[in-house]
Amino acid sequence: MDTIIIKDLETFGYHGVFEEEAFLGQKFIVTAELFLDTRKAGKTDDLQDSLDYGVACQLIKKIVKTERYHLIERLAEEIANQLLLTFNLLQGVDITVKKPWAPVLLSMDTVAVRISRRWHKAYLSIGSNLGDKEGHLDFAIDQLNALPDTKVTAVSDFIVTEPYGNVDQDDFLNGALEIQTLKTPEELLESLMSIEKQAGRERLIHWGPRTLDIDILFYDDVIVMTEDLKIPHVEIPKRQFVLEPLAAIAPYHIHPVYRKAVVELLEELNARCEDGKKDDR
Repeated sequence: MDTIIIKDLETFGYHGVFEEEAFLGQKFIVTAELFLDTRKAGKTDDLQDSLDYGVACQLIKKIVKTERYHLIERLAEEIANQLLLTFNLLQGVDITVKKPWAPVLLSMDTVAVRISRRWHKAYLSIGSNLGDKEGHLDFAIDQLNALPDTKVTAVSDFIVTEPYGNVDQDDFLNGALEIQTLKTPEELLESLMSIEKQAGRERLIHWGPRTLDIDILFYDDVIVMTEDLKIPHVEIPKRQFVLEPLAAIAPYHIHPVYRKAVVELLEELNARCEDGKKDDR
């Protein structure tokens, strides 16, 4: 990934825990490393194919000057977030905020915070078997797109599938989504659970009927195994209703544990199902 560097941009703002800092203000120095593909701009010599760093500088200056935060950690977060949301070509940023006049009553050069933020690609499974099933899935897509730091970039066709587990219930309508998000896996899970709740989801019976179910299947190539969150979703290789729509939008995405493409996992599952049918004959 190529980099445009804005180094030591001097700005003035009103950030700090102490009342004097918020009233008198002080100097802040910002360095922004902007990650994007500049190859096309390098060939066309056209600013539209790159990022206007003059506009980026003005945006940083505006954030530092007009917002007021206690912590430079919060200021750095806002700068990173606004840059990533403003410039479509931007894939990631490293932001350093220096506070040279930090009131620590000791001799020093500066205090600084450095953060790295990136767009992340995730794949989700969505399903519904209560009420207006298609309406619930469309609602999920609309709510994801309404999040300021998340956008749906691909949607599979919806398929009708038999319910998973031993609970007597109606057939499901299932699909898969590709999204780009600035959220961490934990933040994404929290947002998905909120969307499910807005759709009337009640967690009464394990694998039971539901208005809306949204699961994180993959998040970049990370592996998360906590009590509340497991990525990749542990049931992926067993679920045809997950693999079939996922294979339509991401056939060659590699499972970071099994090191197999989605389409391979689907073929293996179909083969096992076919063998099971033969054994029953």
